[in-house]
Amino acid sequence: MYSDRRGSDEKEAHWKRGAPPPRWARWLPTVLLIAFATLQELTPTEIELSFLLAATPPLAALAYGPVATACYGIAVVILLSVPGMRGGHPGSGDAAMVAFVGLLSVVISVVRRRREAQLVSVRSVAEAAQLAVLPPLAPQVGPVRCAGLYQAAQRGTLVGGDLYDVRQGPYGVRALMADVQGHGLAAVGTVAALLGAFREAVLDEPSLEGVAAKLDRRLVTDSADVQHAELFATAVLLEFPPDTSVVRMLSCGHPPPLLLRGGAVTEPEPESGPPLGLGLAHYAAPRELVLALEPGDRLLAHTDGVTEARDATGSCYPLVRRLAALPLEVREGEPAVLADAVWRDLRCFAGEVGDDVALLVLAPSQLR
Repeated sequence: MYSDRRGSDEKEAHWKRGAPPPRWARWLPTVLLIAFATLQELTPTEIELSFLLAATPPLAALAYGPVATACYGIAVVILLSVPGMRGGHPGSGDAAMVAFVGLLSVVISVVRRRREAQLVSVRSVAEAAQLAVLPPLAPQVGPVRCAGLYQAAQRGTLVGGDLYDVRQGPYGVRALMADVQGHGLAAVGTVAALLGAFREAVLDEPSLEGVAAKLDRRLVTDSADVQHAELFATAVLLEFPPDTSVVRMLSCGHPPPLLLRGGAVTEPEPESGPPLGLGLAHYAAPRELVLALEPGDRLLAHTDGVTEARDATGSCYPLVRRLAALPLEVREGEPAVLADAVWRDLRCFAGEVGDDVALLVLAPSQLR
């Protein structure tokens, strides 16, 4: 089981898996047939009602397969042609025309079904590819419980310009939260490159400064052959060394994570270095901030898509104040519960969010 949540709302996710059309769309053709049968009994024969029948097969094609659409078309022709059905009001007896419309509706239904199958297949492949770039987090990495929440700005995508990861290596558990220049699918290549460099550095680099330098070199190398690439990223790196009760923090132009301790929410102030990938001759990483931890502490890392979200008046989302206002049982509960609560509160404050949003909650345990 993973504690990672991403994508858009549940209805869209269900639709991507080929869910049937809404119930009202499936009932509409039948409602039209019933309405026709009722109205023809209540209206004079001079009133034209055939438009109700002519619209039934096309509506069925939008919600049903070819067999059901053909059945609706046959029912319409019967109502218009069979003596005693009183479907032949003046001007409504052109059964051949309605039969032709029904035949076209069947063809449309066949094409629609095939295109839907192709779309579901393409979306499934795209979803698998994006999840391969940014796989869900495990609920616990070493002694650190964690949960991530990702909402891409580009509708229908799972990965944008934000990224996070938590990995365990010989130097402890390390976490990355970063925001690359740009968002949407155009930034996925940079996201993949940074994640690959981070996962390698977790195993090889003995310090966070070395990890930051490797990430910087990755971006500089990728943009070397691209004219005016302007490829850069802000990032914050966290390290939970083994057998200690501290967290080491290094900021490369990225907002620092928030510390939740009891009823208080504070913002540590690590020295902020330059963003990654600026092409400097030698990347000068800032000094690490070493923060002592206590049992029950939580760290909430985020991207600027959270703090720059605005409400109807243009005010930015006050993350520290809103986080402090959450119930204590939410702030001290499971990391996934806290991440979901922040996301719901953000949506309540700003409505639609126009930038990529990433949240990463870290809850170290076994502190000494």
